[in-house]
Amino acid sequence: MLIKEMVIDENNVGFIPSLGISFEMNDTAKRIVELIKEDKTKEEIINILSQEFEVDWKEAYIDVEDFFIKLKVYGLIQW
Repeated sequence: MLIKEMVIDENNVGFIPSLGISFEMNDTAKRIVELIKEDKTKEEIINILSQEFEVDWKEAYIDVEDFFIKLKVYGLIQW
């Protein structure tokens, strides 16, 4: 899974060395990538984001689903 290669700098720019591409991310996207790299499930990620960002579960679900779709489109995950 290419997402696990991603290195994120202090400016929330993620870089995938094997592809030579980078992505600008917000704090939520950065946190999702960190949690994916920790092998958290999608459901665990939603629950963690809901608590950490103090948003309701539905809002966290929508954000995570949207981000996962983008990761699939870029070929970074296979879910």
